Amino acid sequence: MKLNIRLFAGLAGTIGHSHITIHIEQSAITAGQLKTYLIEQYPHASEMISLSFIAKNQTYALADEILGEQDELACIPPVSGGETQSGNSLHHITCDPISIDVVSQLVIVPQHGAAINFVGTTREFTEGKRTVLLEYEAYMPMALAALEQISREIDKQWPGTLCAITHRIGQVAIGEISVVIAVSAKHRLECYEASRFAIERLKQIVPIWKKEIWEDGSEWKGHQKGPWDPTANPFAKDGFDHE
Repeated sequence: MKLNIRLFAGLAGTIGHSHITIHIEQSAITAGQLKTYLIEQYPHASEMISLSFIAKNQTYALADEILGEQDELACIPPVSGGETQSGNSLHHITCDPISIDVVSQLVIVPQHGAAINFVGTTREFTEGKRTVLLEYEAYMPMALAALEQISREIDKQWPGTLCAITHRIGQVAIGEISVVIAVSAKHRLECYEASRFAIERLKQIVPIWKKEIWEDGSEWKGHQKGPWDPTANPFAKDGFDHE
């Protein structure tokens, strides 16, 4: 069986390719077995592979999920969480500068009395180290699907709440906007809670990676809040257990 696997960000850099093809004798393999195989084949990238998740047809696969030759596969390292712009009416990934007003207008509706914007920008200093530029990369179709998933989760937890997300990819200079999340609801409490949920969830499940570029080097940055598990229940931790 032949499997084609996409690689991203620091994992692609470590292995040296954005796509790899492997040949195995069995007719099927689980996501967990594939990770083990990749670790054996690429021992110099074993630490990063062990932290990664296998994606099957643009969805995170559980360890025991069966993978086949017909599946679209990717090895997703911890996230940081086209046409120059792609997406549906509420969710976009773009190479262009982001307008806060354009994103916020997507969620302003007559039946809602509260709206809030979260704006992420490139800061110059992190832990005393000067950043000169950020560079973002996305697994475009899966990233857009994950943004839509976040909106569905928000609507389920806070019914009727609207959420629009636009994320920039490519190079983002100091002070420029990398992401805008606009949320509207009937009341302000839902807005605050849903906005916080959206940015934390984005950093947990959306396959977008950030490279910090310094004056003397660069590094891909991934999830930095303990063990990364994009398949975990989003409402079972971090104060979001409302069920």
